[in-house]
Amino acid sequence: MAHTLVGTVTSDKRDKTITVAIVSRETHPLYRKQYTKTRKYTAHDEKNEAKVGDRVEIVACRPLSRTKAYTLAKIVEKARGTVELKEDINDPAGN
Repeated sequence: MAHTLVGTVTSDKRDKTITVAIVSRETHPLYRKQYTKTRKYTAHDEKNEAKVGDRVEIVACRPLSRTKAYTLAKIVEKARGTVELKEDINDPAGN
């Protein structure tokens, strides 16, 4: 079985490429405190179907480029939507 990871898409701007952030909680060997470690992987998305915020499963494959050694296996959960703040361009008071 191939090496699989589950994470969140942080970027889909490049053609057929997504950036996936894998978040894990680890314990320090000496101090026994837990901390969060985030690793970013670049994965191949042939159909450009994954969008920012989606939970995806990526699987290891042969190196496809200098940075890509994973490919998109499936989309586990689609993003529910994002909150974007509007800029007050038409504000007559200039606040």
